[in-house]
Amino acid sequence: MSDERTITVAEVSDGPGGTGDHGADVSLPVVELLTGRGFVTGKSGSGKSNTASVIAENLLDAGFGLLIVDIDGEYYGLKEEYEILHVGADEECDIQVTTEHAEKIAGLALEQNVPIILDISSFLDDEEAETLLTDVSKHLFAKAKKLKQPFLLLVEEVHEWIPENGSVGEVGKMLIKIGKRGRKHGLGMVGISQRPADVKKDYITQCDWLVWHRLTWNNDTKVVRRVLDGEYADAVEDLDDGEAFLMTDWSESIRRVQFHRKQTFDAGATPGLDDFERPELKSVSEDLVSELQEISEQKQQRDDTIEELREELDKKNSRIAELEKELQDARDLSRMADQFVDAMLDQVEGASPGRTETERMRARRQRLERQSPSAQAEHATVPEANERAESDDDKPSSQNEESETEGVEANLPNEIADAAEAFAAAMDDESGDSSKSDRTSGNPEGNSRTNGTSSQDDRTNGDSSGTETFGFESFEAPPDRVDGETDTFDFSDADMPAFGFETPDSKANGASDGDADSSTTATTAATSQDSPDAGSADQAQGSDDDAIAEAVGAVDEPDDSSIDRPMPAAISSLRTEIRDLDEKARRMLAYYDEQGPATPLDAHFVAGGTGDRTDAYAHNRTLRTAGLIEHVGRGNYDICLRKRLDEATNGRLEDDELDAFRERLTSAFGRTG
Repeated sequence: MSDERTITVAEVSDGPGGTGDHGADVSLPVVELLTGRGFVTGKSGSGKSNTASVIAENLLDAGFGLLIVDIDGEYYGLKEEYEILHVGADEECDIQVTTEHAEKIAGLALEQNVPIILDISSFLDDEEAETLLTDVSKHLFAKAKKLKQPFLLLVEEVHEWIPENGSVGEVGKMLIKIGKRGRKHGLGMVGISQRPADVKKDYITQCDWLVWHRLTWNNDTKVVRRVLDGEYADAVEDLDDGEAFLMTDWSESIRRVQFHRKQTFDAGATPGLDDFERPELKSVSEDLVSELQEISEQKQQRDDTIEELREELDKKNSRIAELEKELQDARDLSRMADQFVDAMLDQVEGASPGRTETERMRARRQRLERQSPSAQAEHATVPEANERAESDDDKPSSQNEESETEGVEANLPNEIADAAEAFAAAMDDESGDSSKSDRTSGNPEGNSRTNGTSSQDDRTNGDSSGTETFGFESFEAPPDRVDGETDTFDFSDADMPAFGFETPDSKANGASDGDADSSTTATTAATSQDSPDAGSADQAQGSDDDAIAEAVGAVDEPDDSSIDRPMPAAISSLRTEIRDLDEKARRMLAYYDEQGPATPLDAHFVAGGTGDRTDAYAHNRTLRTAGLIEHVGRGNYDICLRKRLDEATNGRLEDDELDAFRERLTSAFGRTG
């Protein structure tokens, strides 16, 4: 083996266990060092780190590359003489590196033959340091398989990575892999430890060369005794600093040698009392640093981008949380609104507010009928404001909750009053009564707008002005009336012939209709001549549809010929009321009639609405206060037209008649299709 392929690192020393000539040079083959597996051990201060540095200096002098894994930061002194790249995590290093630099570090070491010190001691996070060493080892092994060139990996405190006891981490597994399989790829490894008893014995026994410095602990000397023999185990305790037993596979004997002193700054020496002077260290090429710096910059850019994305994500998550809270608040408000609506509906006494009003009026009439004539007369003189107050007292609390319908029906009293005046004028003309002017002049416009009960009391007990009164039955108030309105009828064009009024339809009907008008007029005239006592008797009998038919007349239309009994005026008024609804409300009523129980939103949408909740419930309220629909539970409503008909006629009609009249009424609101 030529001189250039060996390095001289020690001299033969004299003493127990030594062989060879004293003072002879000890040389080691470079290829065996670079590609084999070595182990250097000794207690602290015995010279093991000096031995590793001497080997490293000789390899660097010969131009060979190596990578030193520095655990304690004691190898940076090599930079005093050699241009070696020092990488780690603090500012003392040439460049700060992370796992992002692992591949580049391995590439510089193997591909560009750059000597590198990987300073693990500068990392505060042990896990980060282990990850970096693992990645560098993996890339070294992978690149060595391709390049096939000698390269040495020197690892300090190897017992931390390859322990005898305990589990082996990713770093230890990778180092064991390099020790076992690296030689064939040109990748060698030397492990350094002060505790041979703590190093995995499989590694020690498979080493090609071993250096044993002074050891004094019994467990460590046992390892020497097992690997060498008892003679060396006894002598190893008395070795001087830097002195060691050298055992190699290429030499038959075990030599006691004294290793040379390192030529560079001993950064691992124990500090003394003298001032510490840090030597001037050589800097590495800017090109080497720039390559690693570029990686650092790229990593910083990625980190900045990740941080920006995280901040943006945090903002979006915060916004999502705000929107979710707003959505939950909206759901809570919607739920509260639904509960409020259900609670309001539950307060209504009965399914139909209109029907409740009818029951109240019927009870009030019965009380009046039981009063004496003098009490009735006295009651008739009570001002309208007092009667309104009484009506408010009698009204159930649920009716107060329906006060929103007053705005919808505000103009209804004037229309009913005008119709009542027209009806009175027609009756006077038919009877030939000359007191019409007296009655008109004696009854101011305000008096004509009194409620139905007071008007009937005046006619029953007589009038001081001498006006003639009529004994009509009091009619059922429409369900959508408000307190204080007159109990009158809806005088549609279809009803006018019954009261002696000419309409375009009656004129077009010809002689036959004229006969019917004459008959109706005669009946009305005969009724107008009845005494007040007779009127009181009729009123005492309650709302009787037969009496209504005699007083008002039956309203027959050509399409009603299928029913023998004429349509009562109250039912005709109900049909007119339905026809007067706006088209959307009629369509909603038709939807309830066709589909059965449904929500206001569904009915409003089918009726051509936009699905607006406010508009839907406004139309639904119109139908509900009119007594045409009723709440059937859980926010659903259903038509109650048959109940309304039965109440309007005081139960006088048979079931088949109710069904027939109901069918005729449904023609007033059309279909949803």
